[in-house]
Amino acid sequence: MGRVGAPHGVRGAFRVRPESADPATLAAYGEWLIRRRGGDWTAHRVDDVREQRDFLVAQLAGIATREAASALRGAEVGVPRESLPPLEEGEYYQADLVGMTVVNREGIVLGTLREFVESGAHPIARVATDDGRECLIPWVASYIDHVDANAGRIAVDWPANV
Repeated sequence: MGRVGAPHGVRGAFRVRPESADPATLAAYGEWLIRRRGGDWTAHRVDDVREQRDFLVAQLAGIATREAASALRGAEVGVPRESLPPLEEGEYYQADLVGMTVVNREGIVLGTLREFVESGAHPIARVATDDGRECLIPWVASYIDHVDANAGRIAVDWPANV
């Protein structure tokens, strides 16, 4: 739901770039999960969080120095799954789509959805094959035909040679 940025002050606060449409969404949760690259998720109580321009400034329990906050830079921020609101029909959490097979209209497997990359206008799906080729598909209705969560497949209108 976000990514840790630079430390803010000397008492362990840090900036967070929210990856949701509304930055206040992340601020509403009392517990955050933090994961450093290649690491496991660890739970932290949110002691203070406030909006500041287009980012949040957060203070978590157990993070009390600028150095500790700096060590988190680049880490992912999430919330416990059970804290998330229920989804409407046809809605998905991005984390649930990662790992699904992406197939175009011709039935050609383009690869596996590896991650979402945020852009200014909309998310971009990074789809990669086992041999290292990849394509970036804008996550917009004109390219995403159907998500079959049960089958773990995403049908797209995207050429195989791009």
